[in-house]
Amino acid sequence: MSAIEVLAPGLLTTVQDLGREGFGPMGVSTSGAADPVSLRIGNRLVGNAEVAAGLEMTLLGGAFQFHGACVAALTGSDFGATLEGVAVSPWSSFEVELGQTLKLGPTRSGARCYLCVQGGIQTKPFLGSASTHLLSGLGGHEGRALRKGDVLKVGASAGPGRTGTLVYTVRACSPKDMSQLAPRKVLRVTPGPQSEWFPKAAQKAFCANGYRVTEEANRMGLRLDGPPIPGGAHGEMISEGVSLGAIQIAAGGLPIILFVEQQTTGGYAKIANVISADIHSLGQLRPRDEIRFEPVSFATARKLLIEQEKLLASEKLIGET
Repeated sequence: MSAIEVLAPGLLTTVQDLGREGFGPMGVSTSGAADPVSLRIGNRLVGNAEVAAGLEMTLLGGAFQFHGACVAALTGSDFGATLEGVAVSPWSSFEVELGQTLKLGPTRSGARCYLCVQGGIQTKPFLGSASTHLLSGLGGHEGRALRKGDVLKVGASAGPGRTGTLVYTVRACSPKDMSQLAPRKVLRVTPGPQSEWFPKAAQKAFCANGYRVTEEANRMGLRLDGPPIPGGAHGEMISEGVSLGAIQIAAGGLPIILFVEQQTTGGYAKIANVISADIHSLGQLRPRDEIRFEPVSFATARKLLIEQEKLLASEKLIGET
């Protein structure tokens, strides 16, 4: 079995898969990749199942030495990666030889970059998932962000690659199709459970205003700054279950978007919810990014998700070069 040694962890690097669903009633949020679209595509590029675990890096990447030859891919934001000093392009698979070092720097675009390796990162699952839940210290590699000196096991390769004399074929994403999956700064939303608590003028203002992602944004939630939203009986409701992408209006009238490590209950009124097809865009938002909200119907949200899933499953999305 091959392995990856962490020479430098970067700002915040964790083991993530697509998360653990169905445990909200127990108080355990889904967790998983902040940009699940990028992780899924990265796994396809190296021949893994989409649910395989990879490494999620945030804002600043790390340095990793490979204790075995493998096939790898980088997806998500461009972190200026190099393999033994040679630039590595994102959204394309590449071969790594025994002892080589992959280095990544600060982001050149969005917030997160994903490293996927053929065979996947192997960790002991918690509730059926390898994803790291930082708030509770569960899952992933010892329930925490990676540190210098950590060694991660890599599963056995089952897909194409080079072992001995076998020839490796590069796989890359279609730029045309990838443009349809590009992160958005205009997030589409459906009405929240308490949207009618807000006056019509407040609902219009919510979608007309621009908001800035604050420094407090993390995997638990994204606090926004901008014009306060009036009304909504702030803090005057009994706590209830909350969903991924729910937009709460906290005391003071500023929105908070609940994210992958959200609390599973909340007592603030929810004016809207980011649609499933735009959740991956949340994972690429950086502090000080400017965003807006666009209302859509539930039927439109469902249609957009179906279209996205069809594209992610299509053979034309990834081809050999």
